[in-house]
Amino acid sequence: MSDATYPENLRYSTDHEWVSEAGEGTVRVGITHYAQEALGDVVYVSLPAVGDTIEPGDACGEVESTKTVNDLYAPLGGTVTAVNDALEASPELVNSDPYEQGWMYEVKLADGSDTSSLLDAADYQATLG
Repeated sequence: MSDATYPENLRYSTDHEWVSEAGEGTVRVGITHYAQEALGDVVYVSLPAVGDTIEPGDACGEVESTKTVNDLYAPLGGTVTAVNDALEASPELVNSDPYEQGWMYEVKLADGSDTSSLLDAADYQATLG
């Protein structure tokens, strides 16, 4: 698989979320190419609210496609600081550009939380079989 499919600069969860460092202890979260492809055409995204506190592994939103509805799981704990409002009007951005315009939310990490517990691109791809 190409680097564009699973960018090397991101970290990944086994629940198919990606995480990028946004600076100052904040990370940006979205779903991977694999997840959006498995879902099919995304028609609705429910995101956590700014100010919500999330814990690793918590369901914190939903992604609805023409085929199914799947929970979004928090890859790391902290406080939600931003959500991608563009997904309300254009949920298809999750399909067309999952790593840029299709990002979902940002989290100010809880003390002691970092991305080291997440997988790198090669390890994530290995989990896909």
